[in-house]
Amino acid sequence: MKFVIAGLGSIGRRHLKNLLALDQRDILLYRSNKSTLSDLHSYNFPVETNLEAVLDTKPDAVIISNPTALHLEVAIPAAVAGCNIFMEKPLSNSMERIDLLKRALQTGKGKFFTAFQYRFHPGLKAAVELLQEGTIGRPLSVNAHWGEYLPDWHPWEDYRVGYSARSDLGGGVLLTLCHPIDYLRWMLGEISSVWAFTGRLGDLDLDVEDTAEIGLRFTNGVLGSVHLDFNQRPTSHTIKIVGTEGTLHWNNFDGTVQLYRQNNKQWEKFPPPAGFERNHLFLAEMSHFLSLIQGESAPVCTLEDGVRALEVTLAALRSGSEGVLVTI
Repeated sequence: MKFVIAGLGSIGRRHLKNLLALDQRDILLYRSNKSTLSDLHSYNFPVETNLEAVLDTKPDAVIISNPTALHLEVAIPAAVAGCNIFMEKPLSNSMERIDLLKRALQTGKGKFFTAFQYRFHPGLKAAVELLQEGTIGRPLSVNAHWGEYLPDWHPWEDYRVGYSARSDLGGGVLLTLCHPIDYLRWMLGEISSVWAFTGRLGDLDLDVEDTAEIGLRFTNGVLGSVHLDFNQRPTSHTIKIVGTEGTLHWNNFDGTVQLYRQNNKQWEKFPPPAGFERNHLFLAEMSHFLSLIQGESAPVCTLEDGVRALEVTLAALRSGSEGVLVTI
């Protein structure tokens, strides 16, 4: 299969390495030459800067890993050309042209995968199974917390030039760290309304929000809250779900799920497999995408999942800006 990687920043390079680990060698790099990373010479692959020329090579799949605000500029023409699309989250920084993407996929008949890698976390997969088995009874409330100091993400570069820190590229903590919106939908169902407080509270000199407190109401009545920030040290990424018969905790630090059952008043631990590390999430999602292209599986995270996550995230941005409750 022939792959194109659109965008060779940090995540694009990770996808390149994982494609190689999965024995894929027919790879073309599509670049705008705006990356803040410059060691292109270490990658012995052809490079193209013209999208029409890229699509003339008739690639089987395009990995969309350029900045958020530029996703659709590549995805729509690639979809029309019949390419299978692996799209980094979020789909975009607005709902504009999402309908064009849907029509392009109908025209080209390629397959689409929204790359929320936490769908592949063994701890979260275990939590979903425990919820489905009714181990904590009926879920009542959920809290997700993710705080991570932005300058520590890529210490080799100025954090202020990366897309996460720039409004023109679709940055900000809400869009950049929108994973909880997706995995909470996956775990607990659709979200019906959103409120949020947002602000630039830290000392990072950004033109985007660095902190967000979000309230969620799910269609099944569950109430939720999500905290996101670019400021916290040390990093913390956790989930707590309270049910009528117990509680679930997950901590990204070690990947372990803890389950408290009311019937025996004890905590049980469900750790990830021995040797688990962060890149396993990205390797698993790329392996899944290969099986999707080959017709061996259906996408675990669809275009519609990506659309719903974007709608909720944009609703939180609107709520934080206008001070209103937003119904989805």
